[in-house]
Amino acid sequence: MHTTPIQFRSHDDLSLVADRWGPDDGPDVLLLHGGGQSRHAWKNTGEVLAAKGFRVTAVDSRGHGDSDWSPTGRYDMQDFGRDIVEIVATMPEPPAVVGASMGGMSSLLAQRFAHHQLFASVVLVDVTPRMNLDGVARIMKFMSAHPDGFADLDEAATAIAGYNPHRDKPRSSAGLERVLRQSDNGRWAWRWDPKFVTWRQEQNSASPTGFQDRMDRMALEMYEGADAVEGPILLVRGQQSDLVSEEVAEEFRARLPNAAYVDIRGAGHMVAGDDNDAFTNAVAGFLNAAHASKRSNTGL
Repeated sequence: MHTTPIQFRSHDDLSLVADRWGPDDGPDVLLLHGGGQSRHAWKNTGEVLAAKGFRVTAVDSRGHGDSDWSPTGRYDMQDFGRDIVEIVATMPEPPAVVGASMGGMSSLLAQRFAHHQLFASVVLVDVTPRMNLDGVARIMKFMSAHPDGFADLDEAATAIAGYNPHRDKPRSSAGLERVLRQSDNGRWAWRWDPKFVTWRQEQNSASPTGFQDRMDRMALEMYEGADAVEGPILLVRGQQSDLVSEEVAEEFRARLPNAAYVDIRGAGHMVAGDDNDAFTNAVAGFLNAAHASKRSNTGL
């Protein structure tokens, strides 16, 4: 599958690097990764969707992968959301958006403050407006645990395996070069701006209830964004997720009863990485149905 590299500009003129697959006249699908990931997390899913006729775009969010780091440390979810508005504005029609964790959060926030419908449909990957705070805290602890990086890729692979004990450790660590960068001192650091994590730690420590207050406020704003989405919505949950529990998923489904729901057996929060085939099949089926419905409604 041919990959076309492209770039977008953020709302404050950062360069956002992206990969694109599929026919130029296919329905657009925008893939948005989670915090600490990059566009490479979507390669298999992107190629499968492209083979089904979609024009698929996977973007490195600000401060991640090969995209620019914010010189002023602007990594609020609203900044990610405003970047999405700028990306969607370059597309001929509203795309379907598939957002994992941070990508899903920022997509809902983008729709909240947009003055028009941004998306043809929305897929939320193991993220809901209200999440288990212990799971969120575990992610933040993992991301901030190695400020000096790793001696080698094997050490990084061991740390990742500790965070994902349900997933088999890969035989080779070579693939981690896409999510890590080697510094001049030879150590390997995550391929994201450290300010992405430290900014949140500063915000959360601003008051004794800073973390709780920020997540509660964001939950309300994300539900406002979800309520504003006019197209179909799919929630894909990892059955072993510690962020989106069964209770949290039920709350979301009660608030948005028309949303579709898939629970991927054996997967944790990193759903697409834990069982890419099951995840991609669920997303492809949803997108095919959503676009078939759209074509029917427009008489095409």
